[in-house]
Amino acid sequence: MDQREEICRLEYTAARMRKRLLEVVYQAKAGHIGGGLSALNVLTALYFHTLKVDPRQPEMENRDRFVMSKGHCVEALYCVLEEKGFITPELLHTYGAYKSPLAGHPTVKVPGIEVNTGALGHGLPIGVGLAIAAVMDKKTYRTFVLMGDGEQGEGSIYEAAMAGSHYKLDNLVAIIDRNGLQISGETESVMSLEPLAKRWEAFGWDVIGVDGDNMGCIVEALDGIDFRNGKPHLILSETTKGKGFSCMENVLKWHHGVPNEDEYRRCIEEGDALIAACRNVLMER
Repeated sequence: MDQREEICRLEYTAARMRKRLLEVVYQAKAGHIGGGLSALNVLTALYFHTLKVDPRQPEMENRDRFVMSKGHCVEALYCVLEEKGFITPELLHTYGAYKSPLAGHPTVKVPGIEVNTGALGHGLPIGVGLAIAAVMDKKTYRTFVLMGDGEQGEGSIYEAAMAGSHYKLDNLVAIIDRNGLQISGETESVMSLEPLAKRWEAFGWDVIGVDGDNMGCIVEALDGIDFRNGKPHLILSETTKGKGFSCMENVLKWHHGVPNEDEYRRCIEEGDALIAACRNVLMER
């Protein structure tokens, strides 16, 4: 499979999961759909291109580790885990139901999830610990941590950033889903982050900026990481909140919102059209 065909395959997979995420949130009448949609390209590239994980062996000793620090967007991760084969469609249908293990934040009760997350600012410190453990145990697994941009106001992130640089954790990759919106408004109004790239560079990290709405750019960035350069890596992924559905894109209320029947119908139509377009491109390869 050539690289362009690989990108088309990933775009098709992401399109299918956008529709699936919409269905899951609509059925459960709960979920953080906006940030899930903005992160889906990165999640797709990780699980279907980069991560060394096996749903048949979810606790495989030298598997890569993934930490969903922006745990409130777990519905997107559940869709990815279903598509990858870690969980069944029957289990995903229970999301939000009484006694379902699929809660509103990641939990280790779910196959394929490494750690409980949800309290923002905790994911990167855990990732640093996992990366240090790999070095101490002489293991080759890499650790990937997905954070939100609103989450960057948490001080624990910067303590972890200093530790990652101090211990030269080049087996650690942090990703910021930079969609510019958080629950209470624009990130730059709530707590300004810029210049975000320079901030992380000052902490001693290898910073890579990407268009997170472009699958090819994400894959190129992930493939280009130098895991022997003595620096932890930060991918600054510029994305669109609510990506894929016109009524949701860059609209704050979809940080935590459930579509009504009319919005759902229109989004399903857009989702089907995107899936068909991606399928047609893939068939032409």
